[in-house]
Amino acid sequence: MESGAAAAKSFSTGSSRLFALAQQLRVYKPPLNEAEESTRKLISHVGFQESMSPAKKAAVLICLFEGDDGDLRVILTKRSSGLSTHSGEVSLPGGKAEEDDKDDGVTATREAEEEIGLHPSLVDVVSFLEPFLSQHLLRVIPVVGILWDRKAFSPTPNPAEVEAVFDAPLEMFLKDENRRSEEIEWMGNKHLLHFFDYNTGDKDYVIWGLTAVILIRAASVVYQRPPAFIVKKPNFKYSRM
Repeated sequence: MESGAAAAKSFSTGSSRLFALAQQLRVYKPPLNEAEESTRKLISHVGFQESMSPAKKAAVLICLFEGDDGDLRVILTKRSSGLSTHSGEVSLPGGKAEEDDKDDGVTATREAEEEIGLHPSLVDVVSFLEPFLSQHLLRVIPVVGILWDRKAFSPTPNPAEVEAVFDAPLEMFLKDENRRSEEIEWMGNKHLLHFFDYNTGDKDYVIWGLTAVILIRAASVVYQRPPAFIVKKPNFKYSRM
């Protein structure tokens, strides 16, 4: 995504820990059974052709960087209150695929630039997680990218889409602190809906739903350990909201 000179410049700002993480994630392969299950679930409800069209695909960017204290952090947004869907909710940058997007990485970074002014050249896409199914039947691909130089990014949120841009420690999505869950029924099955409370400065945010589940999965992959809580109801094949 960058020229050789630009990549070398941005990579020179990364720590050895960030380099190691990038190497780890570049060789990560999502579990085929989970990816196929997500796709089959979607196809069974909306049909193959419709589900695989660009209008039914989306990608979100899990943009990671190293904080001042050396912790791994992820960029999040609070959606504008004027949006027709998920208004005021916390989300990852991203959106629906367009016909000329060559892959999910392009979709995620394009949308991130449109929403928060994060130029694609600053993001090193290193991995893709398995697809998740949204409540609106979008097949969502989480794209993991590394922001090697945090100081090079100055958030410029698009007010029509984003009310605020903030970041949170990725590891919090493995901890059972400031977390609660509710049992719901969706598509005929029972699921656990997770809520994470997060405070930064004078702002309080609640990270929940699909965004929370994607970040739980991302944290599990990055830290190579399971969360300290039950993620989904047992004995159900599919429990992602």
